[in-house]
Amino acid sequence: MLARSAAAVGWFGFHVTASARRARPNFIIILADDLGYHDLGCYGSPMKTSRLDRMAAEGMRFTDFYSAAPVCTPARAALLTGCYGQRVGLPKVLFPEDRIGLNPNEITLAELLRGRGYATACIGKWHLGHQPPFLPLRHGFDYFFGVPYSNDMTPFPLMRGDRIIEQPARQETLTERYTTEALAFIARHRDRPFFLYLPHTAPHVPLHVSERFRGASGYGLYGDVVMSLDWSTGEILDQLRTLNLEERTLVVFTSDNGPAIFKGREGGSAYPLRGGKPLVWEGGMRVPCLMRWPGRIPAGRTCTELAVMFDLYPTVARLAGARVPADRVIDGKNIWPLMAGRRGARTPHRAFFYFRGERLEAVRAGRWKLHLEQKLIENGKLIDWLPPRLYDLEADVGETRNVAPDHPDVVRRLERLAARMKEDIRRHGRPPGRF
Repeated sequence: MLARSAAAVGWFGFHVTASARRARPNFIIILADDLGYHDLGCYGSPMKTSRLDRMAAEGMRFTDFYSAAPVCTPARAALLTGCYGQRVGLPKVLFPEDRIGLNPNEITLAELLRGRGYATACIGKWHLGHQPPFLPLRHGFDYFFGVPYSNDMTPFPLMRGDRIIEQPARQETLTERYTTEALAFIARHRDRPFFLYLPHTAPHVPLHVSERFRGASGYGLYGDVVMSLDWSTGEILDQLRTLNLEERTLVVFTSDNGPAIFKGREGGSAYPLRGGKPLVWEGGMRVPCLMRWPGRIPAGRTCTELAVMFDLYPTVARLAGARVPADRVIDGKNIWPLMAGRRGARTPHRAFFYFRGERLEAVRAGRWKLHLEQKLIENGKLIDWLPPRLYDLEADVGETRNVAPDHPDVVRRLERLAARMKEDIRRHGRPPGRF
């Protein structure tokens, strides 16, 4: 750890002065767990999300923002490392019995920012390895209050730092306790730059909500849980206003992947998208995303360009004056031109790749999305086969009409992109940490 930290400082090569710390913006990334594309009012939901809708009106709403995976662990790895989870050896959901986690050699966004003089906190669900070498305090966070993995796994401890303070965690209290901790962290660090990563446990099933919100939404338990997340975000935005930090703070709200639609009324909605977690249909990986920064991000805007969760890594680094590591492949791109609403700004991605576990299942380039040929082989015999399926997302966002027979040239082009990406991951992939 000491060697890695020294290397990080070496990349930056600077002395952080008090005036420089004051000039740097704060960053808050709020990550819901399994929230669907259609689960906020500003995305068409009838559920009550007045504070998040107001955040959209005061900032920017993204229509084509993607998680890097349709499940928890690789999505969170992508956010913090700027890479597809497959590139950093974490392609699948981690379980309590697993003995791997985010490699200590990875340089997280928290480490980049701490190297620039930022106070850093992770408050909420981690899910990148629960053994000591993989916990947040070993990955650039000064402070951790939260849970090590999903709320449907056991044992389910609540931790402060590396210490268990409650087991099992009282799930109906978590959203409000996370919020209290987040507000206290902001207040403590109002006079220095800070990075707050707030990955909520909700609305992952099983659903839990405090009595304060039970029955309040009019849309069942799922609506109550979403309402509590809306309240939490509003509390944070109000705190920034009270402390005169609004114009110095970028706030991002998004989800780690799509909704668990297989849970019915308790699983959320991705309408008008097809599918949900854990599949690579749009509903599994296209997620709501709101960004707010008064004076820097124009209010009331909608961005329709493709952007990915791992783009936050190089973008936030740039805004903080940090250099992205040059000794490894980083998949994320700087999307500040999109966030700033610059005229003519376009996605920096030539293509986006939809991984499910270790398998690359689809690729998008512009309006076209290709689901790759799939073969199911058991005992050396072909059991099932799906041909390539091509969809025009501009005309058919619900992926209902396969137009592959009409565009064989597009199919071949996207297949070549997929083949190159598979080879790139093979050549430039990195291992997970092992315990």
